[in-house]
Order: sequence, then structure tokens, then C-alpha cells
Amino acid sequence: MATPEDLERLKQVERFARMMDAQFRIPFTRFSIGLDGIIGLLPGIGDGASFLMALYPVVLAHRSGAGFWLKFRMVMNIAVDTVIGAIPLIGDLFDIGFKANLRNAKLLRKFLEERQ
Repeated sequence: MATPEDLERLKQVERFARMMDAQFRIPFTRFSIGLDGIIGLLPGIGDGASFLMALYPVVLAHRSGAGFWLKFRMVMNIAVDTVIGAIPLIGDLFDIGFKANLRNAKLLRKFLEERQ
């Protein structure tokens, strides 16, 4: 059963995911971008910094009792986002569509809902 602490962690993960993946709407489109896409524009350090920041929801999932496979899926989402995001131009466009942090928030929400 999800505890009040688990639900608070989920709120934190969802706020974090929105900030990282969908905080800003791209004018005249239906697309949004977050800090992940903006930080990723910094050559050399941007993708590494985004990778480290994206591990925060995995830590919160662990504290909520998430099992190995859920955490593995979350890390794989982050890895795909980081590896492809590191490719100049293509990676920047990929960041607009893939949104690993929002995917990870959905995974944690589903886990907590199934546990109830």
C-alpha cells in the first residue's frame, strides 16, 4: 500500500519530470521542452549533468520500495535519453519527443497504483 510518504515522493517526481521535460511550450507548436533539453545544448557537460539530475526520481522510487526491474527500466530510459541526446542536433530533436523523466514518473505512478 502506498504510504503518504510514497505519495509525496510521487508528487516530487512528477514536478521534477515536468520541470525537466515539459516546462516551456515551444511557440506555435504543440511541443514543449524542459531544462533537460536546454541543459543538453551545452557542449560536453550538458548531457552528463542531465543524466545525473535524472537519477533523482530513481532514488525516490527506491525509497518507495520499487523493485530492481522498475529501477532498471527507469535507468534505461535515462540511458537512451543520454546516449541519443549526446548526438549533435539529432539528440536535441530527440529530447523534444522522448521525455525520459515523464516516462519515469508514469512508471512510478503505475507502480504505486498497482501496490494499493
